[in-house]
Amino acid sequence: MEPFKTLTSHVVAIPVENIDTDQIIPARFLKTTSKTGLGQHLFADWRCQADGALKPDFALNRPGVEGAQILLAGDNFGCGSSREHAPWALMDFGFRAVVSTSFADIFCNNALKNGLLPVVVDAETHRQLFSLVEEEPSSQITLDLAAQALILPDGRRVTFPIDEFSKLCLLEGVDQLGYLLKHEARIAAYEQSHPLAVNTTHHQV
Repeated sequence: MEPFKTLTSHVVAIPVENIDTDQIIPARFLKTTSKTGLGQHLFADWRCQADGALKPDFALNRPGVEGAQILLAGDNFGCGSSREHAPWALMDFGFRAVVSTSFADIFCNNALKNGLLPVVVDAETHRQLFSLVEEEPSSQITLDLAAQALILPDGRRVTFPIDEFSKLCLLEGVDQLGYLLKHEARIAAYEQSHPLAVNTTHHQV
């Protein structure tokens, strides 16, 4: 997993509330257990017409969005089922962060475990971001994970919450298992210095 430290990018905005995981990645694409290839199916029912042609007015299909790594979405992003494929699809498409006023808990946990940063901002900042993208689509914002700050083009900084363990894992580019494996030598040393007690109790019949 690639470390997440500071990210500067233009933004793709989808001003829709309660975007659920079936909209992010429809159920028919969940047969795979691979994290690669899902990006082409991201928001498939919104991006594509029945014949597979792209809808030119959908946010991900508009000119100039190529290379965007930050998605701006409406409130309660990622609600619905707990499928881990949702953050997989977002990341495979190229997103490293999603900004909203709130996230569904399970989606948020899945995102953090897979290197996707969910950024919660206040309602006023949220509105300003949508206005910014509408007025100047090429505008860039910066996410500084160490400082837990979203930095607007005018230099204004807005802090966002994240638990310390998830923050550490993202900064180091490891998942929970990777974090444990980094401490494998210390774990082994602890186990050697604390041998299991031998049960010497004998049961008599």
